[in-house]
Amino acid sequence: MKRPSRSHNEAPVRLFQNEILERLTQISFRTFVLVWSALLLVLLIVGGKASHSYGAFLLATGSGFAVWFVVEYFTHRFLFHLQLRSRIGQALIFMLHGNHHVQPNHPLRNLMPLGLSIPLAGLLWAGGVMIGGMGNGGCFVAGFIMGYVIYDVVHYACHQFPMRLPVLRSIKKHHVQHHYVAPESNFAITAIFLDRVFRTKIH
Repeated sequence: MKRPSRSHNEAPVRLFQNEILERLTQISFRTFVLVWSALLLVLLIVGGKASHSYGAFLLATGSGFAVWFVVEYFTHRFLFHLQLRSRIGQALIFMLHGNHHVQPNHPLRNLMPLGLSIPLAGLLWAGGVMIGGMGNGGCFVAGFIMGYVIYDVVHYACHQFPMRLPVLRSIKKHHVQHHYVAPESNFAITAIFLDRVFRTKIH
């Protein structure tokens, strides 16, 4: 793999020849925050109104929120770093995550594009409602998506902000080491203790 760049200003690695498709692979922090704040608020309100009680709302939402961080770890470790032999497979993984390791600090490529994240969220929401109803299922997925939004904001901050508070500084150091020291370690972005649990933390 190409040595990762440290630049924040170079042109983004091109993923598509088509200009429209290429634009869809990029997203600004402002757009991300505006869109996901609005969508998450709607999901929480709809799920909350359908819940039987505040306790049920908190339990379902909190459960989804907690589950996200485990999914985050395993997705990053086993999907984003999947080693495939076929050219098509390698190209897909590069578009999904490999380009980020070539160019970790480009501000328009530190967040999941809306063209991928919103359809996935819609499928999860529909599945959650189908399985658990609008109350339990909807709130569980809303909590899960809340975890995702926090994860992506933290990930963006790791690459773009100083993060001077001790806890935040340790999170940033943990992720920066994943990029510049050992890409096969430090897979967790937010719940970094999971790398200790699964023995993938850089020592």
